[in-house]
Amino acid sequence: MAEITKGEATNGNDETAQAQVDIWRFVFGFAEMAVAKCAIELGIPDILENHGDPMTLSQLSTALSCSSAALFRIMRFLMNRGIFKEKITKEGCMGYVQTPLSRLLTKDGHNSLAPLLLFQNSSVIITPWHFLSACVMDNNLSAFAYAYGKDTWKYTAENPGHNKFFEEAMACDTRRTVPAVLDGCPELFTGLSSVVDVGGGDGTALRILIKTCPWIHGINFDLPHVLSLAPECEGIEHVGGDMFISVPKANVAFLKWVLHDWNDDKCIKILKNCKEAISEYGTTGKVIIVDAVIEVNGGDKLKDVGLMLDMVMLTHTNMGKERTAEEWAYVLSEAGFTRHTIKNIQAVSSVIEAYP
Repeated sequence: MAEITKGEATNGNDETAQAQVDIWRFVFGFAEMAVAKCAIELGIPDILENHGDPMTLSQLSTALSCSSAALFRIMRFLMNRGIFKEKITKEGCMGYVQTPLSRLLTKDGHNSLAPLLLFQNSSVIITPWHFLSACVMDNNLSAFAYAYGKDTWKYTAENPGHNKFFEEAMACDTRRTVPAVLDGCPELFTGLSSVVDVGGGDGTALRILIKTCPWIHGINFDLPHVLSLAPECEGIEHVGGDMFISVPKANVAFLKWVLHDWNDDKCIKILKNCKEAISEYGTTGKVIIVDAVIEVNGGDKLKDVGLMLDMVMLTHTNMGKERTAEEWAYVLSEAGFTRHTIKNIQAVSSVIEAYP
């Protein structure tokens, strides 16, 4: 019989003790998202932001016209998660103030991710997660299709309210990611004449891009029902169509959070159409992909979000997935691109430049 040393026994006990702590995060993991949603719906981040100075519990409950007892428990929980903190008021009382994290939850903040959190916490999006095991057992249908009898895209097209909710969620991420692209790759659009944003939604990405690079003609390309939400903007042309059939011609085809929605065969089809769209621009034509690149052997915590996004793709699209660098190389090669580069930026996504 093998002898167990004291050190091995201690390590085993430590792991067991930690497991008993960690399991509760899984049991009640929904609570963090639900309470953060509550704070957004109540407008707590916006009230604190507009007030400026620390607000006491009494002041905050008066502003919300709500129970101070319930509010105290909400704020205690969120402070424990790094959302909000306490600071002494001028009168010497304890008050609540914003943190960098809570500022991401303001409804009207330029860098807010509140629409994305609210969208992911909506009943339409939450329900499919309960069908994930069914999806694993039968990979022909997504969990979303199990829940609603149709895929994500058909459901979105048939439900204008959900479509608007979806576009607002995507736009709030775009407002953070596109500036990160421009900061991390300042040379990316130098010398380019036109950009087609494939799956560009309401045109948020192009509006940010053209403000920084006014020499570029922007083509916002998406399905007609999506473009119905897109405001007119000088320098941007809205073009309806299907990226699986063709893509409008431009110097650059830009795809942000599009290719991860599709399997390899569909991805390759889209990329081939993008390659055709830039073909007449010769060596100056390229495809720019802004998407996650999974780092299987670790990576920074921001990039680790890609693994969570991969579960989102599995649940809501079935066909979609986040890709490793090797998997990106495969689909790009199969689509006829001869070389590509990958550059990390200060965002969940990376920037992939592909050349014919």
